[in-house]
Amino acid sequence: MIRLFTALEIPAPQADRISMLQSGLRGARWISRDFLHITLRYMGEVDERMAWDIDRALSEIHMPPVDISLEGIGQFGNKRPHSVWLGVNETPELLTLQARQEQAMQKIGLPAERRKYTPHVTLGRLKRGQTEPSEVMRYIEANNLFFAPAFKAPRFVLMSSKLSQGGGPYITEREYPLMSAEEPNYDMLEAEMIDG
Repeated sequence: MIRLFTALEIPAPQADRISMLQSGLRGARWISRDFLHITLRYMGEVDERMAWDIDRALSEIHMPPVDISLEGIGQFGNKRPHSVWLGVNETPELLTLQARQEQAMQKIGLPAERRKYTPHVTLGRLKRGQTEPSEVMRYIEANNLFFAPAFKAPRFVLMSSKLSQGGGPYITEREYPLMSAEEPNYDMLEAEMIDG
């Protein structure tokens, strides 16, 4: 069994800037700079055969690169916060990419994701009982004007994670390029040349 999810990676310049947010909150387990990402679709624990089906279904998703902009701080857990995050603007392109992945996963037999998709970058997870909600609110207020330079995501990835308390280690299992219609797909061209 392997635990899988798809994600967009955070480029190094943006990750460097984001890592400056990762302090000043008691009881937080900060996500390593190298593991920062935007989750698209969580698949959970699957067997080898389903992992192969997932890879095949994802490889059939073709879209141009997606513009990403990051701004604003929030938390999950309401009155009992369990994580803090950096917001991701919900562009139509990003939501389309996520929706196509959701459809593809349902088509191969995975259950539908019950939660509404909220794009974000998890900054840190909070240890229960060690971080007061008022501290989280102060952290959010102090950092809520943060933004990172926008970037274009050239691909999405299929990642695996170990069963742990979160925050990695994550391993990139597969990469799926996002390219404009005018950009040639050299793998497809090569296949056509062999077939022709």
